Amino acid sequence: MSAWEAILLGLVQGFTEFLPVSSSAQLRIVGELVGGADPGAVFTAVTQMGTEVAVLLYYRRTIRDTCVGWWTSLRGDHGSDWRSRMGAHDLDARMAWFIALGSVPIVVTGVLFAEHIETTLRNLWFTVATLVIFGILLQVADAYASRRLEVRDMTPRRALGFGFAQVLALIPGVSRSGATITAGLAMGFDRKSAADYSFLLAVPAVLGSGFYELVRAGQGTAATGSAGPAATLLATVVAFAVGYVVLIGFLKIVSNYSYKPFVYYRYGLAAVVVVLLLTGVLEADAGAPV
Repeated sequence: MSAWEAILLGLVQGFTEFLPVSSSAQLRIVGELVGGADPGAVFTAVTQMGTEVAVLLYYRRTIRDTCVGWWTSLRGDHGSDWRSRMGAHDLDARMAWFIALGSVPIVVTGVLFAEHIETTLRNLWFTVATLVIFGILLQVADAYASRRLEVRDMTPRRALGFGFAQVLALIPGVSRSGATITAGLAMGFDRKSAADYSFLLAVPAVLGSGFYELVRAGQGTAATGSAGPAATLLATVVAFAVGYVVLIGFLKIVSNYSYKPFVYYRYGLAAVVVVLLLTGVLEADAGAPV
């Protein structure tokens, strides 16, 4: 992968990571169009770490308060009984436990099905189907959700609902934010709260996935794809810079408008990919990592 290809894919990652349009699908498609091969799951996971640093920067105060609240409750500042230590009297502490609980499903699934995630599920026909199906689900959820709940209304059951939705993000074409935001809307959360919690929930999963793939690549056990270390690092830096700006803009948009433009984009992208597959410009499994 050349430097300009890495910069282009970094831009793609930065622009699409926080939008419910699936950044992994964009990287899979654009990577093959410009470089003739799938950049690979390692490249995808590591560049997502760049955009996740943007989340850490944007939500730094929320994350700080959550960590401090968790620690002070755990050590008994709000009471020595187990309920107090679990955050019964501190919303920030409860949020930490909710994020930990919601992260369990994707950790277990990611480890157990890593081989399929890197190969079978990156087939572009599969991507087309998920773009359409989850576009429909997002459209329905956005149109008919009650939007009466906020982040402070989170419960263990709702946290698990977000967590199981995040598992679907392992499939290119689903979209991490798209899946979790759709779940949040379906459970009754307002658009901004669903997006905020979605991005916070993604922090441990994305950073953990990136480090996991780096370790596997270092051990020679990962499907490396077409991108080398230098190209991956360059794309990651670009993704961080662009992602931070996009994150700010996206949260302002969803606070006032619906998700319809993103839904229509998913449908349009699916149609374009079908045409490119049928005309031979793209191959469903071309350049799959080995």
